[in-house]
Amino acid sequence: MLKFTRARNGRSDVVGMDIERLVVAGWAGRDAAAIEHHIQELEAIGVPRPSSVPVYYRVANALLSQDDHVDVLGPDTSGEVEPLLVAMADGLWIGLASDHTDRKAETVGIALSKQLCAKPLATCLWHWEDVRDHWDKLVLRAWIDEGGQRVLYQEGSVALLKRPTDLLSGLPATLDFAPGSAMLCGTVPVRGGIRPSGYFAMELHDPVLGRTISHSYTVRALPVVA
Repeated sequence: MLKFTRARNGRSDVVGMDIERLVVAGWAGRDAAAIEHHIQELEAIGVPRPSSVPVYYRVANALLSQDDHVDVLGPDTSGEVEPLLVAMADGLWIGLASDHTDRKAETVGIALSKQLCAKPLATCLWHWEDVRDHWDKLVLRAWIDEGGQRVLYQEGSVALLKRPTDLLSGLPATLDFAPGSAMLCGTVPVRGGIRPSGYFAMELHDPVLGRTISHSYTVRALPVVA
């Protein structure tokens, strides 16, 4: 069971929740040029173009993790900072997650790669109604470790992405976003190209209400044994 601290209207509570359905929304940007840029980033490492834009990948709910480390197979994985949308009985909540992905497997099949790595997520949630009117002012950031230095890896406004409610309206009829569902809502461009790191830190910053959701984790690459 996952545990979340929820903030709403200046109050907070702590809830436990089992997420039963998990969706990763791919190529979820608003701007066609930005989507093309991200597709080209992936093409540069051998990933084929998507069949449609956006794409909704259903992945195992067991992949969600609030631990501060993840184990992966081999050295070819990397994180992606994304807003997280969670449906509960009392409405929609916004959080933060990393679509950690096996890039080598991604060249074979994107759906396969989404299924191979844990999806780390933060323990804090904000109610959608509290951020809806100023959503586009929120900022996503991520950092990695390179040579012992903390390096800015991603930074961008969520205005680059489709609004979470717009992504919901585009869900296939076979995907029911009932309470107990969660969706990763797309990412912002990478600085300097997609690359692995043994450390990934991320945040979702709300400059209007002056608050931040953050999470970080280390990555342990397990040996690939033939």
